[in-house]
Amino acid sequence: MWFDVVLPLSIGLAASSAVMTALWFVQRRTGNAGIVDVAWAALVGLLGVFFAAWPAGIPWLRALAGAMIAGWSLRLTAYLCRRVVGHPEEGRYAELRRRWGDNASQKFFSFFQMQAAAAWIFATPILAISRSTSPPPEWCVVLAMAVWCIGVVGVSLADRQLARFKRLPEARARTCREGLWRYSRHPNYFFEWVHWNSYILLATASSFWWAPVLVACGLLYLLLFVTGIPPTEAQAIASRGDDYRDYQRTTSPFFPWPPRTK
Repeated sequence: MWFDVVLPLSIGLAASSAVMTALWFVQRRTGNAGIVDVAWAALVGLLGVFFAAWPAGIPWLRALAGAMIAGWSLRLTAYLCRRVVGHPEEGRYAELRRRWGDNASQKFFSFFQMQAAAAWIFATPILAISRSTSPPPEWCVVLAMAVWCIGVVGVSLADRQLARFKRLPEARARTCREGLWRYSRHPNYFFEWVHWNSYILLATASSFWWAPVLVACGLLYLLLFVTGIPPTEAQAIASRGDDYRDYQRTTSPFFPWPPRTK
């Protein structure tokens, strides 16, 4: 048990910390801390594949879990690369740099290490699945794959709809209400959370079934109350004012639901 669980976890955490340390040096040179988002998405996938490849558990289940986290990671990493690489530093990181002043370098190092730990934590559901000694029920496998597809396709669709809206000349200072954004103020967050629930279903026969449950619950809390909706909506109100306040009055904050009439 130590060799199959503690050892890969220790290697994964050390590797994640080393990668983020190297990228901290990169952001010092480029002045763009947004690279941490790209690295986080890539690290979750790489750590997940590493955990799935460790020789223990059921081979087909390990392969399925590894493929699922790899597919999710590739999509998100590519999306973030297009948004970050070659562009100015995002406003939230520029604001942190301004607020931290002379301590920015030290604080960004701590921030990068926190993201290393977060990537490691988000990869643990794959380790939990891969260490199952018996397979989950067949219906759980089928449902897990369906939930994964709904989550990943939903996020991709929401991102495309928002990007298409932003290219419109009349989109400036207005709020996207097209497609999925008509039914949720944050469909990208919602479907991202849906995706993480797929691993709960695959881990039903694992002794570590609680790992994907904690990740999904923790992500939901962060999205609803900490790093997701609150800062995103504060920025939206600052930039779009009454138009976004009207959007808040009529549209569900997270779970998709038909818009309310005024």
